[in-house]
Amino acid sequence: MDNAQIIELIKKEVVPAVGCTEPAAVALCSAYAAEALDVRPEAVSVELSANMLKNAMGVGVPGTGMTGLPIAVALGVLVGKSENQLELLRDCCPCALQEAKDFVAAGKISIKLTAESDETLYISVVCSTGNRSSRAIIAREHTKLVYLQGPSGVAVDLRSSLGDEKHEAAGEELTLRRVYDFATTAPLEDLEFIKESRRLNEEAAEAALKGNYGHELGKVLSRPMGKGIFGDTIFSHILSATSSACDARMAGAMIPVMSNSGSGNQGIAATLPVVVFARENNNTDEELTRALILSHLTAIYIKQSLGRLSALCGCVVASTGSSCGLTYLMGGGYEQVAASVKNMIANLAGMVCDGAKPSCSLKVSSGVSTAVLSAMLAVQNHSVSSCEGLIEDDVDRCIHNMTRLGSLGMKETDKMVLDIMTHKQ
Repeated sequence: MDNAQIIELIKKEVVPAVGCTEPAAVALCSAYAAEALDVRPEAVSVELSANMLKNAMGVGVPGTGMTGLPIAVALGVLVGKSENQLELLRDCCPCALQEAKDFVAAGKISIKLTAESDETLYISVVCSTGNRSSRAIIAREHTKLVYLQGPSGVAVDLRSSLGDEKHEAAGEELTLRRVYDFATTAPLEDLEFIKESRRLNEEAAEAALKGNYGHELGKVLSRPMGKGIFGDTIFSHILSATSSACDARMAGAMIPVMSNSGSGNQGIAATLPVVVFARENNNTDEELTRALILSHLTAIYIKQSLGRLSALCGCVVASTGSSCGLTYLMGGGYEQVAASVKNMIANLAGMVCDGAKPSCSLKVSSGVSTAVLSAMLAVQNHSVSSCEGLIEDDVDRCIHNMTRLGSLGMKETDKMVLDIMTHKQ
């Protein structure tokens, strides 16, 4: 991939989002279907892949004080504007919320697992009223509309291209060396756009400390008890800022964050550790910009082979990116960056995703703390060796070992997690 293609890739994958991207994507698909119907639907039928259902069951929906899918679907159908993409719920007002609550209470929404597709990210929404109906399908990516049908006929049908895109994506994969070279040598003016991730995610962390969101992990870490245990250090500040933004996002705060590869938490974890360290370590503005590119692009590279949704917790991916960025800010070169990746994989490979929820801030903190430790070891030229576990001498093979584990090896784990989540006593 040349520089222009890489920049286009980053701009595609690093985008603003309000709330958890899974319910937002379901709301977006609902908005597409409702717009195609062009009248208020009497019934809405939603079919989801298992991973989408898992990641949308227990997370807060922005501006509602509620969790789960029905309210997201209702808002998408009644007031969502598809042109706003993953920020379509940002304009939710009390009147719209009450209307959506009434729609849910009337039993107009049905949600079930799909048997139609084996895509890990799949959403189908059918809106109907009388003898009129419409259907929208989003697949593969959180905003990728692959099918749209209204009462007058089919407007979009890209379903047959999904298999081809899998093949094409394999040919476009990066390498860690290419990621590092791009981040450290591309013209600085071409990379300035990544600073928006700093602005949005720092603002999210600061706003979170002014409220009481989720499990308040960020606030706990910033209080006297937290400082007494962790100290008033760069490390504790990294943990507090990162977990604060996650606390707010998972609780459904109406606060935009910059996402990465379809995940707000991944965007937070790829951004804030790098930003906090650079500020407190007095790194230059250029070093911060390049470190942010290195972090975000590493996460994107890993997700290319892992897939949008999997049994592997996304914080592992994003924290591996931030560990690369931290290593660079500590003065490490490519060999040290590769070592930090190996250290991360040796520690966190296999961390299970059990859905998006408030306690994600705990997992994000685990990933970020490991990122700091991995970077510290790497700049001292300590790397987990090829004699150990999943690690090989070739760092790209290490990455693919981890993504194979997450996408293929943990499929049964994913099924078991969903079964447990949907059959609680």
